[in-house]
Amino acid sequence: MTFDVDIDGVVTRLQVHRDGGTCRFRFGQQEERSAQLTEVEPNVYSVLLDGRSYEARAEPGEDCAWITIRGHRFRVAITDPRRWSRKGAGAQGAERENVIAAMPGKIVRVLVKAGESVAAGQGILVVEAMKMQNEMKTRRGGQVVAVAVREGDTVAAGAVLATIE
Repeated sequence: MTFDVDIDGVVTRLQVHRDGGTCRFRFGQQEERSAQLTEVEPNVYSVLLDGRSYEARAEPGEDCAWITIRGHRFRVAITDPRRWSRKGAGAQGAERENVIAAMPGKIVRVLVKAGESVAAGQGILVVEAMKMQNEMKTRRGGQVVAVAVREGDTVAAGAVLATIE
């Protein structure tokens, strides 16, 4: 699964694959790493990473979690980029928004054309991944500058699917 993660104000893409107690993960373009993760009591985890053992304590917050490791406390907020949220819908800056493929998949339907106006939260296209169809939505209103894919195309995780301005 792929998420946007904000750790103490630094936002990056996080890819996670979990198989039992083993967790493979990659931050942004960094090399994939592997860790053993075991919940030893509610909200307390034993983490074995690179031959070192860590205890991680998680405290739920209002819109985040507070994670404490070796006396350092981190604010962590995780967002699924495929989901529309009211917070993201308010983004009306002059920048462009690239609608990005969260995981590899196949383009099932393209719902807009270049030059069309779209509203915040509007569906842009439908991607099939892992036998599920996901409607990709824009986080902001604006004009579709480009649609980089066609129905039937296969896309990799991180590929730009459309651009909104």
